[in-house]
Parts: sequence; structure tokens; C-alpha cells
Amino acid sequence: QVQLVESGGGLVDSGGSLRLSCAASGRILSIRAMGWYRQAPGEQRELVAYITSDGRTNYADSVKGRFTISVDNTKNTVYLQMNSLKPEDTAVYSCNADPIVMDADGSTWSGWGQGTQVTVSS
Repeated sequence: QVQLVESGGGLVDSGGSLRLSCAASGRILSIRAMGWYRQAPGEQRELVAYITSDGRTNYADSVKGRFTISVDNTKNTVYLQMNSLKPEDTAVYSCNADPIVMDADGSTWSGWGQGTQVTVSS
């Protein structure tokens, strides 16, 4: 199977930056698409950014121009560079594989990492 492990969260002042990483391990042939989502207390989970294997990206309006999603296929790792952070960016950030191709027979895996807390102080 596949595991996703996020890292890079923490506490940062408003206006600061953080880079989140999501490392995929296990049976991986290729990553078709990955996304970063976030969930603040009392709120629904929302899509932050999404990237496909051909490099297409999509961002939530609230983070456009501040966040950048990228992927290193040699490391099976997806990154989320977050700049100009605001207190309203505070949330648990989780990555989602949608999907990862595991074998040449086309079998795929979709799932979530455990999440990493991002807290932006005002």
C-alpha cells in the first residue's frame, strides 16, 4: 500500500512563510494528482491547492498569489510553499493522493496523510 506523511507545519507570525511537505512511500509507480486541503476548527475541510501529473495546478481564491504547490517526482513528494501567511490560514493541513498508480496493471490508491498543524499568530 501507500503512506502519506506530512511535515513542515508549525507556529509562524503573520506575514511569515512555511513550506509543507507530503512524502509518499510504498508501492508507487506514478502520482497522477495530489492536493493540499485544510480544516480550521468548526469549519469544513477545503481544497487549498491541487497539482496533476502534467503540471496543471489549481488554487483556492484565498491563497492565489501567496501559496505555490509543486511536486518532486524523484522523491514522490509534494510541497506547499506558503508565503504572506495570515491568521485565517490557521488550520490542519492534509495532503490527498487522488490517485497514486501503484502497479503497471493500473491499480491505484487514494488516501490522506495524518495532517500537520499550521498556526499563524496576528
